[in-house]
Amino acid sequence: MHTANKMTAEEAVRLIESGDHVYIQGSTSIPEVLLGALANRGHELKDVTLYSGFAVGKAEAPYCKAEFKDSFIVDSFFVSNSIRNWINEGYGSTTPCFLGEVPGLMRDGTWRVDVALINCSEPDEEGYVSFGVSADVATAAVECADILIAQINKQMPYSYGDAVVHISKLAAVVEVDDPLVEVPTPVPNENEIKIGNFIAENIPDGATLQIGVGGIPNAVLSALRNHKNLGLHTEAMTDGVLPLLQSGIIDNSRKKVLPGKSVASLALGSRNLYDHMNYNKDMIFKDVAWTNNPYVIAQNPSVMSINSCLEIDLTGQICADSIGTKIFSGIGGQHDFVYGSSLSEGGKSFLAMLSTTSKGVSKIKPVLSTGAGVVTTRFQAHYIVTENGIVNLRGQNLAKRAKLMISLAAPQFREDLERAACERFGYSFLRLK
Repeated sequence: MHTANKMTAEEAVRLIESGDHVYIQGSTSIPEVLLGALANRGHELKDVTLYSGFAVGKAEAPYCKAEFKDSFIVDSFFVSNSIRNWINEGYGSTTPCFLGEVPGLMRDGTWRVDVALINCSEPDEEGYVSFGVSADVATAAVECADILIAQINKQMPYSYGDAVVHISKLAAVVEVDDPLVEVPTPVPNENEIKIGNFIAENIPDGATLQIGVGGIPNAVLSALRNHKNLGLHTEAMTDGVLPLLQSGIIDNSRKKVLPGKSVASLALGSRNLYDHMNYNKDMIFKDVAWTNNPYVIAQNPSVMSINSCLEIDLTGQICADSIGTKIFSGIGGQHDFVYGSSLSEGGKSFLAMLSTTSKGVSKIKPVLSTGAGVVTTRFQAHYIVTENGIVNLRGQNLAKRAKLMISLAAPQFREDLERAACERFGYSFLRLK
């Protein structure tokens, strides 16, 4: 690789100045080498705003140290594992927004982007590098930033779509051989398998899938082994889709948007997934403003949106981003796909969770916990699923919703939930008995 801008990480981050607004690429491709070098400059810098989105870090972010509290302003639009403690301790903050609208906030100047730190593949024959597993917000950040600083990483797959930039556009190139974070497919437990089966039974052949992240979405994928002609238009590509792609169950033959292609905005999985992606023209990675646009999503037939959540109240208000007042993650694309599926002919959305926490507390509550954020409103709630069953809240009044939600709760909590429903909804609930 020949480039005039090849340098060390320490030299590259000297392009960042106090007061700059810096985007850090996410997914499983946080440019860790560059961030380490940037943190080492912490005592020289002041008020450097760091934007980050959906991401999985290898460890606590190196800039999240009390000594750097005035050096770096962490302003995340998704709370990932590497900055979660820092934000919940009050040093950093998070901006509530749909992931699909983040590129617009950059493009219209609401959020300034002076520098983008990205993690790229080696260049192809024409000199284009790919930011591989993370087109999502990186596409807009690369477009808007004045300065692009890139790790050219032997471990990054080359993906097709929007996640490419010519090497000549890079102000600094740092060659690394840095393994991507791997997020292996969680093995579903017995209750997650039950949930996966409930959902799979409601998915028709020929449907277009959006699959969230975690044990329950992967349990759904495992339960789809006898389906046919499925399509994939999702925010996150995970290992769970590989068996369905390799067996031809996902063939994208009935999609209207990019038929024949699996579409995603980011990937997180094992090395097996990253190797499958590399120079694979059947997989297209696009700007999240496009993949998550509900009107693009809705053009596909029978869109099945499958996501998990943290707790739900008796009216169908769904919390998916916080545990009480503590922000745990972010809204991501849940709302975009819930809405997009509602506009799709034959579309359905499924919000799934185990009925109790690991400590045995009910996740179905009379009212949401104090401070819990509503990610999907009760006006949009469609299918709700636990290991105890599946219910359809669409078109149901509040009293009927409460009865349906109580049926999904663990048996030991149903009496208390019924008492709360009686107090709240009165005779309209009592008469349903």
